[in-house]
Amino acid sequence: MEAIGDIKSGYIRELLSKGLREDSRKVSDFRSIKVAKNVIENAEGSAQVDLGNTRVLAGVKVILGEPMSDTPNEGTLAMSAELLPLASAEYEAGPPSPNAIELARVVDRGIRAGKCVDMTSLFIEEGKSWNVYVDIYVLNYDGNLFDASCLAAMSALACTKMPEYENGAEVREKRVKELKIDNIVTSATFAKINGGILLDPNGNEENAAAARLTVATDGKFIRAMQKGLSGSFSAKEVEEMADMAMKKHDELKRRVMGA
Repeated sequence: MEAIGDIKSGYIRELLSKGLREDSRKVSDFRSIKVAKNVIENAEGSAQVDLGNTRVLAGVKVILGEPMSDTPNEGTLAMSAELLPLASAEYEAGPPSPNAIELARVVDRGIRAGKCVDMTSLFIEEGKSWNVYVDIYVLNYDGNLFDASCLAAMSALACTKMPEYENGAEVREKRVKELKIDNIVTSATFAKINGGILLDPNGNEENAAAARLTVATDGKFIRAMQKGLSGSFSAKEVEEMADMAMKKHDELKRRVMGA
């Protein structure tokens, strides 16, 4: 398997040296994107995203609970991710892997820093608030889980319907009011291969990459960044990737809002 991986990586590097990618995209192009909302009947919100052959499902559950002690007038938002064994031969069942933990944290960081969810709207009364849980499930892996997961989580939150609160209890049969969303954050992930930088690496390109950078933005500000792998980027390269992420935001935002 390692020898096959080395051959594929060599092929990817050879293509890129000629300015080509194996799927004929330009270095600044995303793969095809499909977003489907409300795909889980019992969830308060849900979305499935296909980014090329990468498929991610996000589900939102809203549960009655208590505010955190340091934010007594707000609800809470929590993110988790699971790399299902059916998604890749490299994934195994069991506790969250470091890659799953990183995935959840990167998606959470961008959405939280962008103040996408109005946390004060989740407050009910003293000692009671709505707690929002976003669960991300990787159904098929072919590279760039970060952008697919960010799109799925953001799309699921954007279509979330809140339970009612009556007589001290939650009423799930009445889910009409939408979760208050104040901002839309999307991310763009780049890979550095043989000194060149490309957007939205597929699985083979990720395996050949020396460095990776994910940029989360709302189109006005850079909200978060996450560097991966052992390679490095120059300051100029980071600026160029940040500019590209900003330019791609409107396209990705339309996917979130229009699905």
